Amino acid sequence: MDLAPWVGGAATVASTVSFAPQAWKVIRTRETEGISVRGYSVTVAAFACWLAYGFLLGEWPIIVSNIVCLAFASFILVMAMLPRPERETVADAIAPAAGDQVGEAQKSA
Repeated sequence: MDLAPWVGGAATVASTVSFAPQAWKVIRTRETEGISVRGYSVTVAAFACWLAYGFLLGEWPIIVSNIVCLAFASFILVMAMLPRPERETVADAIAPAAGDQVGEAQKSA
């Protein structure tokens, strides 16, 4: 039995899933103060390089996982770079703040 596909699959799932909680936290809290723009810039560049590498090799597991990781990391980076009002607008478009939902429910009642 070849372990390489299993190890690669586990790495793909772990890499892809690892960014989802941070992205959701940014959307939910609208806070990015603890996020390093420099660090995420390097991460985005690394995923772009891995994606290019995957295309050069024609390796779809590398391509697909790095597209997802690049999207999550880029979203987090952009949100960290946006001024608060714009960050709120983007986050509200994805998931309205809890206070907004209560306000809307009261308006419709």
